[in-house]
Amino acid sequence: MSKLYIVPTPVGNLEDMTLRAIRILKEADLILAEDTRTSSVLLKHYGIGTRMESHHKFNEHKTAGAVCEKILSGLTVALISDAGTPGISDPGFLLVRTCRDAGVEVETLPGPTAFVPALVNSGFPCDRFCFEGFLPVKKGRQTRLRILAEEARTMIFYESPYRLVKTLEQLADVFGAERRACVSRELTKKFEENRRGTLAELAAWYGKNAPKGEIVLVVEGKDEKGKGYETEDQEEQ
Repeated sequence: MSKLYIVPTPVGNLEDMTLRAIRILKEADLILAEDTRTSSVLLKHYGIGTRMESHHKFNEHKTAGAVCEKILSGLTVALISDAGTPGISDPGFLLVRTCRDAGVEVETLPGPTAFVPALVNSGFPCDRFCFEGFLPVKKGRQTRLRILAEEARTMIFYESPYRLVKTLEQLADVFGAERRACVSRELTKKFEENRRGTLAELAAWYGKNAPKGEIVLVVEGKDEKGKGYETEDQEEQ
C-alpha cells in the first residue's frame, strides 16, 4: 500500500542511520529531500539509488498537493531533511497535514533529532522541557523572550553560529546573567562540544571564540536555579 514515510537522517555521524531507515529509502519510489546535493552524500554512502526530488521551505506550499496526488496514485514516498527528523524546524509539517487531510497513510520512523542528545548532555531536568526551535529573528523576539523568562521547564533553542552571542546576551539581559545554560554544537561529529556555564559566561566565551557548526542551546528553567530537582515520584516518597 502506498504511503508517506517520514525518515530521520543523521545530524552528523553517518553511522546513526537505522537499518529500517535504509530499507525504507531503498524501497521507496521517490525520496523528497531538503537539499538533493546534501542528501546524495548519505544515499551514496548506503548504496541507495532511489530517485530524489527537492522539497524545501521555499517550495513546499506549491508541491505538497502534487506529492499527495502521487501517493494517491500508488507511489510510496519518503521525506528526509538535511539532518534530523523532518518537521522539527525543517519542512515536513505541511506535507504531513496535507496527506492526512487527503486520507493518505503517514508513517514516521524514530531516529536522530539534535535537541535530544543536547538536552540530556546539558544535565538540566529532562522529564519536563519545552522546545522553542529558532527564536523570531526580529518581530516578536523580545516579547517571546519576556514570556519565556517565567518558564519553569528546561528550554531548548536552535541557533545559528552567527547569532549565538547576540542571543546569549539577550537571554542574559531578560532571564538574568546568572541563569545557567549549555551550548551544544557539532553534535555526533568529531569536534562535538557541550559547554556549560551561566548565560553571561557563555556569551563572553563565544564572544572571544567564534562558534562554528549547528548549535543547540539548552537553558535551565526559572524555578530550577540554585536547587536540587525532584520529580513528583520522589516527592511522594
